[in-house]
Amino acid sequence: MQKQIKSALISVFYKDNLEAIVKKLGEQGVTIYSTGGTQQFIENLGVPCVSVESLTDYPSILGGRVKTLHPKVFGGILARRDNPQDLEQLKQYAIPEIDLVIVDLYPFEETVKSTTEEQTIIEKIDIGGVSLIRAAGKNYKDVVIVASKDQYADLEKVLTEQAGATSLQDRRVFAAKAFEVCAHYDTAIAGYFLKDEPAPAYFQVSTPQGQVMRYGENPHQQAVFYGKLDEIFTKLHGKELSYNNLVDVDAACQLIAEFTETTFVVIKHTNVCGIASRPTLLDAWENALAGDKESAFGGVLICNAQVDKATASAVSEIFFEILIAPGFDADALEVLQAKKNRILLQQKQPAKSAKMFKNVLNGVLEQDSDKGNFDKWEEVGAAPATAEQHADLTFANLVCKHLKSNAIALVKNKQLIGKGCGQTSRIDALRHAIEKAGQFSFDLKGAVMASDAFFPFNDCVSIAHDAGITAVIQPGGSIRDADSITFCKEHGMAMVLTGMRHFRH
Repeated sequence: MQKQIKSALISVFYKDNLEAIVKKLGEQGVTIYSTGGTQQFIENLGVPCVSVESLTDYPSILGGRVKTLHPKVFGGILARRDNPQDLEQLKQYAIPEIDLVIVDLYPFEETVKSTTEEQTIIEKIDIGGVSLIRAAGKNYKDVVIVASKDQYADLEKVLTEQAGATSLQDRRVFAAKAFEVCAHYDTAIAGYFLKDEPAPAYFQVSTPQGQVMRYGENPHQQAVFYGKLDEIFTKLHGKELSYNNLVDVDAACQLIAEFTETTFVVIKHTNVCGIASRPTLLDAWENALAGDKESAFGGVLICNAQVDKATASAVSEIFFEILIAPGFDADALEVLQAKKNRILLQQKQPAKSAKMFKNVLNGVLEQDSDKGNFDKWEEVGAAPATAEQHADLTFANLVCKHLKSNAIALVKNKQLIGKGCGQTSRIDALRHAIEKAGQFSFDLKGAVMASDAFFPFNDCVSIAHDAGITAVIQPGGSIRDADSITFCKEHGMAMVLTGMRHFRH
């Protein structure tokens, strides 16, 4: 059923892009009710406006906490136009019908980000706005509800192209979006109050929709990303990001965040296939690439230093999907933008997340993000690790932390020279790592080995020793730790126990 907008209540925090709507309503003879700053904004545009105070005979009270919470406001919104009793009561109490409600909510999330002062935050919990949205949404058969400035364009289209007349479907769509706004708002508030609770009663996560992906992991799967990529990246060049791109970008960002030295990383299918830390970015790139030149093809690249022209030229010699960096020299960009589909992302801030989620069965698993490195550094081998071994063991442990379990990382001079990941046994992971090192002619003599979990037997350290590896870092915790420790002592190998496992399924 078509409904003509004849009256409107407007009460908003943000006035952005509201001017055109107000003027259009004025041109169409719509009676406008408003409050406070919004009323002044409307009147300054030369559009007639009725104050809510004159309608209710009550001023704004309690420091602005109560302005619109009154039967003459909510009656006009909630009255069912096809219900004679409702209409009779409107007439009895001189309550005008309200056909359109434009309202937004106090900036609660923005306030939480900008301050820790509790009273300031509490005052940004909207009461009247949420109530108006719910009332208008509930009565969508008769009322249009616009609950966010993001919907102004849709409303302006209705006013312009439909002369202010709406269909039932129009009003239902506006209501659906309005209830989404409320749900997100309440989730943010609940999250604030529950931030210190270990296990809230409900799984509540609400993130804005960023974009629809071309497809999911495979072409027959649909996918949508919910989040704010523009808070983390500025996209400088290239095609749209895909589902698989985002998964790899996340893995890349999580790994690079572990390093402060100039470091270059190559990611393929969420696993690192090349990483090196060096004094210059170009050296870091060349050594990261050398770790596995085959797997780097079509990979996602990330570094933690400004990309110069020399590095850009070297990187451009291979095919890659994405390059992420904190910045790019102008002449480096010119080189990198030669390929139109190549995605270039400037990272503005770390991709931080306190929690991790995974859907399993008919529910969701939630856990803390793995922010740890090691709780202790317990030397249990033949001799303490040398300074060079210490640096490589620390590097290897961080790399191994980001490989899929079972995982082994082989490192020499802060360069990944072999890795095994996603294997069903730790021995297979080690054998694969040694094989990869041999494939690219790396000399394992003097290299170090990291394991994401303990060794149940001494077979891995034995195989590592035979390959030339001289130092090992692992969590420990096996009932047979002594077997591996004894082997290292008898064969002159350093071994460090960290006390912290890093499974990554």
